[in-house]
Amino acid sequence: MPRVLDKTRIFVYHAKTMIQLYFLSIVFNGLAGFLFVFGDMGKNDTAENSGKFSFVSDGFLLVVGILAGVIGLLKLLSPMKGMPILGDLLPAVAGIVAGFILIFGFYREHSSVVDVEGDINRFGELILHYKKPVGIILLACAALHFLFPEAFLL
Repeated sequence: MPRVLDKTRIFVYHAKTMIQLYFLSIVFNGLAGFLFVFGDMGKNDTAENSGKFSFVSDGFLLVVGILAGVIGLLKLLSPMKGMPILGDLLPAVAGIVAGFILIFGFYREHSSVVDVEGDINRFGELILHYKKPVGIILLACAALHFLFPEAFLL
């Protein structure tokens, strides 16, 4: 007798394999939110210039930004459960935004390009103005995504 493929088992298996992305999304959204809200408290020149590890060092912020953005994009492509795009929309968009802000901050500090018209500085000041509210939204999104993993938009 021919074996019938059960389509529901494929989706269940797919959802079980994406638990790693679910966990990484929570971790990096929470970490980026924490850095946005409390990151200015740890900035001092002695810790950054001494060669010791610092959560506010440029290299660490760049790595967190790249990973948050990549994980956000992967969350759009492979949601945990439910609807394909809307299932993890808020955490994915939050990760992409966090990655963009962190990478843009690194670019703004280390760029040698002269901004004649001041567009980059105006855009950077706009981002820095809303850095703490975005951090609070990221922390809330990470907490809600952790508490309600099968919610419609979370």
